[in-house]
Amino acid sequence: MSLRWIHENPPRWDEGKARVIGGAAAGSIRLATYRIGELIPGEWWRVEREDEIVGYGWMDTTWGDAEVLLAVDPASRQRGVGSFILDRLEHEAAARGLHYMVNVVPAAHPDRAGFSRWLEQRRFEPAPGDRHRRRVIHPPRR
Repeated sequence: MSLRWIHENPPRWDEGKARVIGGAAAGSIRLATYRIGELIPGEWWRVEREDEIVGYGWMDTTWGDAEVLLAVDPASRQRGVGSFILDRLEHEAAARGLHYMVNVVPAAHPDRAGFSRWLEQRRFEPAPGDRHRRRVIHPPRR
């Protein structure tokens, strides 16, 4: 069962995001409150497996870096979806010539240490504040 990476254009708050992101543990994700159908900032991708939404990736670029967010449906955790999202976000960042991906792990995250460790196992390094960063690997030029 392969995963599909689908760019949302334009990105809107919808039932899938409300379920996956809105249902995340309190303190794990900092987002504004949106209404269904409302346009939302940044670039969004949804991840589907057999037409079921199993996760989301988000990216916003600033000064040559990408702030990223990932959310995985609890029923799909520990099945490679989060790693898939990070790899696809890195591909998107590389295509835009960006240098680093940055993820903020809020102090209120219910498993801050565990999620930070998970990021570090995927080439992220601790950075000042609540941040972790991963250097974007650019494919060789032809």
